[in-house]
Amino acid sequence: MKVFRVIGEIRKPNLKTSFKKEIVALKAEHAVEKVYAEIGSKHRVKRFYIKITSVEEVPAEEIENPLLKKFVVGEEGIGE
Repeated sequence: MKVFRVIGEIRKPNLKTSFKKEIVALKAEHAVEKVYAEIGSKHRVKRFYIKITSVEEVPAEEIENPLLKKFVVGEEGIGE
């Protein structure tokens, strides 16, 4: 599993806010779909109001989310 950082913004008529999420997924497309699902569910936003500006794979040492970092580092330690 890889960690992707998805950056974008929500553009509703009464709300404009940016976001940055780190997602565990196999491919970048899966990470984008997960972001659409999570933001749509939590903030009641339709997909066409969500604008994804970038998706990048994050190396293990640059992961900002402490839970994801522990998951990834622990996952690498098992196979070694």
